[in-house]
Amino acid sequence: MKQYLTLRTEGTDSFTEKKSRFLGCAAPVQTQQQALEFFAAQKKKYWDAKHHVSAYVLQNGQQHCSDDGEPQGTAGVPVLNVLLKNGITDAAVVVTRYFGGVLLGAGGLVRAYSHGASLGLAAAGLLCMKPCLQMQTACTYSQYGKVAALLPASGAAVDNTFFTDKVLIHFHITEEKLPPLTTALADATGGSVCPEKLDEAYYPLPVHSTQEALSP
Repeated sequence: MKQYLTLRTEGTDSFTEKKSRFLGCAAPVQTQQQALEFFAAQKKKYWDAKHHVSAYVLQNGQQHCSDDGEPQGTAGVPVLNVLLKNGITDAAVVVTRYFGGVLLGAGGLVRAYSHGASLGLAAAGLLCMKPCLQMQTACTYSQYGKVAALLPASGAAVDNTFFTDKVLIHFHITEEKLPPLTTALADATGGSVCPEKLDEAYYPLPVHSTQEALSP
């Protein structure tokens, strides 16, 4: 399992270039059907626009783009390339254009659609999906205070806690942080508390300064 970038939520931003208005809209998707539904929703929402250029990239390797009437290679491919260059997957983008009557030329279109895609992605915000180990550990009630403090201090995130005849804690943590946590728990409890692996799964981490992180 490798970490990857995706989108936090749906987002939209716009700009005007030589009287043409461009709206970049982006959303997280996990299937082709979800991407197509997002494209259809944007086309319905901005029904009076001339072009709805779209692209998506999925974690399973599927990708697609459409020029939607713009000259071939000047719109869909630049939008797709913004996703690919930034390593963003499970994401769909639509750049809608309200034509202002002034031709932009091939180079101008490439720059405009790339910029529109970048704005939409920045508005949606990035998430780093990181593979983590799903763990559990058990302790006595007298040990719980120490264990509960050590988990977040060592980079673990508690998912659930069960109080029965003992305390059972479910948490997740990145693989590289587990050995130091295991050592810390053993030191604090005389070796009586040892975490047990349950599974692996992806967990989201926000990416700061999204706008600066994106390449057009």
